[in-house]
Amino acid sequence: MSQKNETLPLILALFITAGILGGGYWWFTRKQSGDLAQNGSVSTPPASSSNDPNTSPPAVTTPPASGTTFPLLPSVPAGTVVNIDGSTSMVQINTALKAKFEARYPDTAIVWQSQGTEKGIAAVLAGSAEIAAISRPLTPQEEAQGLVAIPIAQDAIALVVSKNNPFQRGLTQAQVMGIFTGQITDWSQVGGKNSQIRVLNRPQVSGTHQVFQSLVLNGNNFGTSPNIQTMPRDETTGMMQELRLDGIGYATFNQVVDQQTVRVVAVDGLTPESANYPYKRELFYVYKNPPTGSVAAFLGYITSDEGKGAIAGQ
Repeated sequence: MSQKNETLPLILALFITAGILGGGYWWFTRKQSGDLAQNGSVSTPPASSSNDPNTSPPAVTTPPASGTTFPLLPSVPAGTVVNIDGSTSMVQINTALKAKFEARYPDTAIVWQSQGTEKGIAAVLAGSAEIAAISRPLTPQEEAQGLVAIPIAQDAIALVVSKNNPFQRGLTQAQVMGIFTGQITDWSQVGGKNSQIRVLNRPQVSGTHQVFQSLVLNGNNFGTSPNIQTMPRDETTGMMQELRLDGIGYATFNQVVDQQTVRVVAVDGLTPESANYPYKRELFYVYKNPPTGSVAAFLGYITSDEGKGAIAGQ
């Protein structure tokens, strides 16, 4: 056989082999595509492990901070003691809650004293009291130290004179400001008899003093004229005893409403019972975060329906 005749079959064999290989590849890829389409999804490589330095770590979800709501506990451990210090404006509330809390939870004790709002806050910060009863809002500086205030009641600041005081009229807000800033010093200037007004002011540690200055005096300072006397202690009983025939003072309304020796002075024709009375403020209990178990038990009680009822009755 010639060399030409041997070459031609070899070329044909190569073409046939290439065709078979190409057809097989085409068939295989078509089948794989069909299988993927039938399954409806394509496999995805697994995500990189968190050990991969090029992969960002997953975000960590932080639980929300505790709010200011506390549940009413079915029981409280025997021997639980809650120490409270603070405003004299909350004496009656403290007394009522002590009786109700101790009746609901046997073998517990509420121990309270009334040294004034500022001393109550200082006691909580120092750890000598767990709760401060205060008659003004917390300042931003106090909140920054971890203090939290729970509003518990609305109260009114009442102006009072002796029942025997010859002045039997009301005052305007402008006249009240004039009296306590020292611009008005005689009862005749407000429609009364010619007699000096003796103003009884509470000490600066008193929350009622601070709210009065902000709410009644619009931030102005109390007067320094000789007829204005600052009481040595933040107490309502002592103030009422000092009124006599020519004095005027101020106190939380609940402390004077049922007193037989004093008379509440209307302001702009309104008495503290009125919804529109201008000198109203909120009262608070304050604790330091995080609350102890005894604090949580006490706050759970006072914010319950039963506790609110005890507060409302004062």
